Amino acid sequence: MAKSKPRVKVPKTASKDEVITIKTLISHKMESGQRKDKDGNVIPRQIINKFTCDFNGKTVFSCDLEPAISANPYLEFSAKVPESGTFKFTWLDDDGSEYSTESKIAVE
Repeated sequence: MAKSKPRVKVPKTASKDEVITIKTLISHKMESGQRKDKDGNVIPRQIINKFTCDFNGKTVFSCDLEPAISANPYLEFSAKVPESGTFKFTWLDDDGSEYSTESKIAVE
């Protein structure tokens, strides 16, 4: 499979203790393991099965993903920002691959 590309949208600035909206998207086929190829063979499952978002080393959001989720999973959630720092986003794949990216935010 081609390398999955994570994308995130985080505001560049926020007020202290402001609740912000974070949007994430990762390019991934999300093969459920229930389809068959043209020869009738089951296509092996390969999905992003876990997502986590940490802020300054502390988990602020995480979820488990199941085969029923669509290709290129999009997640949107809120987080409270008490101070300037870095959000780290991590996606884990069935095959053991880990995809991650970071985004900084400044509290004014």
